[in-house]
Amino acid sequence: MTTQPTCRFCKAPLSTVLADLGETPLSNSYVTQADVAAGRDRSYPLVVRVCDACHLVQADEVVAHSDIFDEDYTYFSSYSDSWVAHARRYAEAMTARFALGPQSRVVEVASNDGYLLQHFQAAGIPVLGIEPTASTAEAARARGIDTRIEYFGEAFGRTLRAEGIQADLMAANNVLAHVPDIADFARGFPQVLADEGVATFEFPHLLNLIRLVEFDTIYHEHYSYLSLLAVERVFESAGLRIFDVERLPTHGGSLRVFACQARAGHPTTPAVAATLAEEREAGLDTRAAYDGFQDRVTACCESFRAFLAEARAEGKTVAAYGAAAKGNTFFNVCGVTAEDIALIADRSHAKQGKLLPGSHIPIVAPERLKALKPDYVVIVPWNLAEEIRAQLSELEAGGTRFVTAIPQTRILPC
Repeated sequence: MTTQPTCRFCKAPLSTVLADLGETPLSNSYVTQADVAAGRDRSYPLVVRVCDACHLVQADEVVAHSDIFDEDYTYFSSYSDSWVAHARRYAEAMTARFALGPQSRVVEVASNDGYLLQHFQAAGIPVLGIEPTASTAEAARARGIDTRIEYFGEAFGRTLRAEGIQADLMAANNVLAHVPDIADFARGFPQVLADEGVATFEFPHLLNLIRLVEFDTIYHEHYSYLSLLAVERVFESAGLRIFDVERLPTHGGSLRVFACQARAGHPTTPAVAATLAEEREAGLDTRAAYDGFQDRVTACCESFRAFLAEARAEGKTVAAYGAAAKGNTFFNVCGVTAEDIALIADRSHAKQGKLLPGSHIPIVAPERLKALKPDYVVIVPWNLAEEIRAQLSELEAGGTRFVTAIPQTRILPC
């Protein structure tokens, strides 16, 4: 008898399914030919459910957190020029808004390779990074950024507090969705925040995932898919108060949430109530908003497979760019293999020479893609389409057409 899953936050039974994407590999577990031969390229069920009680949308936890974020984690933030620029703008804006200086301290949770903290450190502001993956943490340390290799939560927050570490600003970009125990994670922040300190959290907005069929952002390391409605409940339970929210274009549409200690003096802006009202109007606090999403996923995959079939019939070559996690979900759900896409280019040296999990498309340096001169290049990280087109402008000048596949397959105009 199968046990009914329960919400990882409020423990209510989960009966509403947003999407069942079948079995897919871990999206950041790139493999070698030896891995494939030895049967180490494993797949796991990928099912996302909606809690009707607290509205937290969540994936079933089928893989241990430590097995995903291991010492060989291959995502390095600094390989995206636009993301580094986003981090620089954030650092400048937060420094000005909260009057940060040499007397302040900035702590980033999930600090990766130092892509963000480098900007504060260059401005003379003391920083501390907290990062569980050794590969990226060592890259940050090589830049001179003080970094602890730890998973963040209430216990480690208490450890930092006991050491006298208090933060005027805490940044947590695109990590809130990555933690299986979201309540424990949130409880760590009041331990580290100064009395009037501010914590900011960026995450892809659930509303956009549903409206734009962004199912490729669903993968095992994303345990939660977040609305402000759900995040507000989680934060209140942890002793945090949301006082502002901004909309960002990153990752197909994100929110930046500003939170503080429950009794801090930061006034609440009208943007909080406006965003909550928009989510309620869209029905994110009802089942209706989630009905039919699975059918829209199927239609998206059929659109892409039709494009591949037409290209094959015309004798056209198809390659891809950006070995991003979202592409691994997309290709595996669509049933795409190396017979459909010849290769995929990526700037990350940690990925080059490996294969995408499941689909086994070979990952090469961008120079190999340019030498191939394919008829089509599928831009996997569609949220970075313009940045990537600029990097590959010589291909486009030679007649290569660029393609995005979310929410439906589209050949981009020249």
